[in-house]
Amino acid sequence: MSQQRRGGLGRGLGALIPTKPIAPDPETVAAVVPALMQTVVEPAPKPVMGAYFDEIPLADIVPNPRQPRKNFGDQQLKELTESIAEVGLLQPIVVRALGGGRYELVMGERRCRASKLAGLARIPAIVRSTHDDDMLRDALLENLQREQLNPLEEAAAYQQLLDDFGATHEQLAQRVSRSRSHVTNMIRLLKLPPDVQKRVAAGVLSAGHARALCSLDDPHLQEHLARRIVAEQLSVRAVEEIVAIGDVHASSAPTRERAAKKAPPPALRELADHLSDRFETKVKVDMGRQKGRIVVEFASLEDLERILVTLAPEAVDSMHDDDDR
Repeated sequence: MSQQRRGGLGRGLGALIPTKPIAPDPETVAAVVPALMQTVVEPAPKPVMGAYFDEIPLADIVPNPRQPRKNFGDQQLKELTESIAEVGLLQPIVVRALGGGRYELVMGERRCRASKLAGLARIPAIVRSTHDDDMLRDALLENLQREQLNPLEEAAAYQQLLDDFGATHEQLAQRVSRSRSHVTNMIRLLKLPPDVQKRVAAGVLSAGHARALCSLDDPHLQEHLARRIVAEQLSVRAVEEIVAIGDVHASSAPTRERAAKKAPPPALRELADHLSDRFETKVKVDMGRQKGRIVVEFASLEDLERILVTLAPEAVDSMHDDDDR
């Protein structure tokens, strides 16, 4: 098995933490600083007190003797190993320095084991010196709100904050100024096959395409439709329609013919796209010969209430008043 390091397509929480500071060489500084003064430097993540990001050798990590979990599930470990072998480790482990170049594992035992099975020599890690989980979690959430991450980095960061740092969907949604359904939908992207994840991370597929693919249960169908999206340059709305009618294996020509026959006027398409973005859910606007309709989809009663707060706040107040009677 190859020992060459496989870098992840995104660093997840690693993208939110400054790397370990390196002492600068005076001659290099003298040569580089004048050039930097002429360029616009994008803001870096804020320093996280008590932690920094680094890539460390797996051989230098010792297990945590207080790890309560002993059974990691052979099938789940195998699936994670295959994913890491394909796209790298998106969620850094968390360690603490022991001195002498050695580190003790704090969080991420399953990720560490799978990385060894995948043949990685070095893996991304958050090296921490504080025991205050709340402080580290809050600092990461603050940086998550500031940084522009690709969809997989964002999804991996959400999942790791849930798993390792005890955050909730509600906390994540509030701190990054997004809806709870957005957080949940982004996390679903981590269930996509590695081949599809690579296309999302590379920007070939948008987050909207990826969310539509998540509606398919079969990974092979997800991969097939992902290839169709690229080959036929399908829009997100077209993919949602294909998934809804189970037309994944149809050839491109009939699909375009049906789309041409059913395609609504551009103004209605723009309105549907605007409403979908406004309510963060799928909205269809159809116009028949004599009348039209607007269809707003929701996943649960909680999701419906979220949409109603934006669409008709008085309706939500009325519902609550009825409940109080």
